[in-house]
Amino acid sequence: MATSMKAFLVLGILLAIQSLVSLRDGFRFLRYVRHCLGNPPGNYLPRAAVILPCKGLDDGFDANVVSYMTQDYPHYQLIFALASEQDPAWDRLTELTGRRPAASPAAGPHVALVAAGYSDGRGEKVNNLLRGVEAVAPQTEVLVFADADARPKADWLRSLVAPLADPGVTVSTGFRWYLPGDTFASRLRAAWDTSIATMLGDHDRSNIAWGGSMAVRAEEFRRLRVAEAYWARTASDDYAVTRAVRDAGGRIHFQPRCLVASREESTIGAFLHWANRQIILTRVYAARLWLLGLASCLLYCGTFVLGLVLLAAPSSSPTVRLLAATVLGMILALGIAKARIRAIVAREVFPEESQSLRRHGSCYWRLAPLVPWVMLVNFITAALTRHIEWRGVRYYLRSANAVRVLKRD
Repeated sequence: MATSMKAFLVLGILLAIQSLVSLRDGFRFLRYVRHCLGNPPGNYLPRAAVILPCKGLDDGFDANVVSYMTQDYPHYQLIFALASEQDPAWDRLTELTGRRPAASPAAGPHVALVAAGYSDGRGEKVNNLLRGVEAVAPQTEVLVFADADARPKADWLRSLVAPLADPGVTVSTGFRWYLPGDTFASRLRAAWDTSIATMLGDHDRSNIAWGGSMAVRAEEFRRLRVAEAYWARTASDDYAVTRAVRDAGGRIHFQPRCLVASREESTIGAFLHWANRQIILTRVYAARLWLLGLASCLLYCGTFVLGLVLLAAPSSSPTVRLLAATVLGMILALGIAKARIRAIVAREVFPEESQSLRRHGSCYWRLAPLVPWVMLVNFITAALTRHIEWRGVRYYLRSANAVRVLKRD
């Protein structure tokens, strides 16, 4: 028992230090968010093209599309890229984009629909994006990539493009922010995913790009050879862009104004399927980040398992039990404190969701103790397989530069 206690104390100290650093980073994230929200996005308004890969009709599809068509931005092109004209989204997009006058700066963006076809050597989303890039108008200065299952605010495009006024910024990015729904699974996903979102911040050299809210100057996109060298054989658009930027020594600027709200009811099975895919993609396309995440989960869960064993063991003295309970309680308190910061961020970034957040927002911190255990399952799953299923297509991720389509519904 003495050996177990010594091991627990070593692990507990390491985990406490990690938790304190994480809490400090949480406050830093909150300060950065408030700083950015308190300042206007700027007046850098070059001609932009927003490329939206689509597949199927998600919940809220119409409202999402309208939000992209009504951005507070003077000159932009909106390109919807689908694999096939037989996709149910094609006819719906044709109807939605045809409800307004002919394209002009006063009437909204110039809209185009393109069919990309299929590829057996890269992800369907990436293939759609490549076809979308081909349809960009020649005078375009900035390329913007987004997701059709998200609903940005009216100033999203202006805020996302503005940081590119700094020539030192290679890519400007936002991130998804899951809002809690009515089901337990949707609330768990909100707690799970926002723990990743708060890893971003004012550290441009270590940020990652997110494909659902990402902007790059067109000349930089060509200079980095993203289409030819990084997207040609990949299933992950954003990790590939992140790698391209880092290979070139560039910077990825995170703009909190471009946190995009997502809300989707789910089951536990669907949530785990989604979360496993995120971590499998991380293992293949960002192996170092995956290893760091795995080590962090093992440290957390290993410490708690050993601490609970000490609490339950008949041979443990009252002093040992008190010490184990104190250490575990302190770590839980630090984790919940960090998670409460996420609840504050949600209220300040999405004030229009105040009613929903008052009702369900406590899930960010109430479910925070479950997140490391779910992530451990995700990391172990990622260690055992390189197969993912994404929007009805099953892939085998052989390496960061090789992907094979196994089945397409």
